Amino acid sequence: MARPFISSTSFTICISSLLLILFISSTAYGSELEKGKKRALFVFGDSTVDLGNNNYIETIPENRADYEPYGQNGFFGGPTGRFSDGRVIVDFIAEYAQLPVIPPFLKPSADYSNGVNFASGGAGILPETNHGLVIDLQTQLKSFEEVEKTLAEKFGKDETEELISAAVYFISTGSNDYMGGYLGNPTMQQLYQPQEFVGMVIGNLTQAIQVLYGKGARNFGFLSLSPLGCLPALRAANPRANEGGGCFDEASALAMAHNNALKTVLTNLEYILKGFKYCNSNFYDWLLDRIENPSKYGFKDGVNACCGTGPYNGILTCGGTKNITTYELCERGEDYVWWDSFHPTEGIHKQFAEALWSGTPPSVGPYSLQDLFFSQEKLTIADVVDDPEGRDFSHFQ
Repeated sequence: MARPFISSTSFTICISSLLLILFISSTAYGSELEKGKKRALFVFGDSTVDLGNNNYIETIPENRADYEPYGQNGFFGGPTGRFSDGRVIVDFIAEYAQLPVIPPFLKPSADYSNGVNFASGGAGILPETNHGLVIDLQTQLKSFEEVEKTLAEKFGKDETEELISAAVYFISTGSNDYMGGYLGNPTMQQLYQPQEFVGMVIGNLTQAIQVLYGKGARNFGFLSLSPLGCLPALRAANPRANEGGGCFDEASALAMAHNNALKTVLTNLEYILKGFKYCNSNFYDWLLDRIENPSKYGFKDGVNACCGTGPYNGILTCGGTKNITTYELCERGEDYVWWDSFHPTEGIHKQFAEALWSGTPPSVGPYSLQDLFFSQEKLTIADVVDDPEGRDFSHFQ
């Protein structure tokens, strides 16, 4: 199993004084639309962003969502393979970026001109996570190489390189590594302490980011991990559910450690890799607030799943295709934070897509997704002191 190549010591490099961001938009750069550059969205990850790749692979029913009542809100006319009652976060991101629906990589005759979705429900960052049942992150990266070749044949080498450089790469993965790969795997718990396991997961994710960067990717978006212990499935499995609020604290602690490590890595990569830009946010606290205070955000229930059975509807039976074929289904999915035992409703996906699209520091940063798609530059201290174009920034003081 691969070890992270960035050590814990390097995580602590203090660069904040060198990377003070002014967060001032420069209109001199214009937008990608004004420049006529082609934009695209490439998506990597797990069931949070799978648009149907698992429809085309041999896997278990728990890793599929191409049956009713998934997709029941009618936006797509029925189930599509999305683990939601309707759309997921990357559908909204594509809409805001004025792109068509991004196709799954495995969809026959898919047009890759505006981007591709490689995500796979159940996948993890580590290749061992649900091995043989999913398309792991390393395989998703290899599929990206195939797309590169297809685009080069269609547009030519130069235009494809421009497309890859201007595109946004959205990554949402890691939950399965901790839920099934660690907490559900006694062998892993014996081999690794929690912090060691987090370091291994983050190390592999960092390597994946560098692989994409090496191929020309420069603009990245990340969906950090949610409070995993508060998923209906984890509440139902919590051996100490009667203590505190019922959330599985060990799972949430792993998610928080992952998010903290990722935040440090991204700060370092911004310093190390020329032109590397990213959008990140604190999805953990953002979602926890909606779980604990659903009515503030237009929901009625932040604890129970709309579809499932057992405590909190936390046993994944939605659709009746699993070992247990009976399940409960709420009347209005839009009233719930959780659609099934593991996945949020379309309403949560939409609200967080909006936050990532147009949010501002410190809630979203250092860039928003809108900045990345439309090239709104953020000027650093170095830019102001030594601007190669000799522009006058005195009015920003």
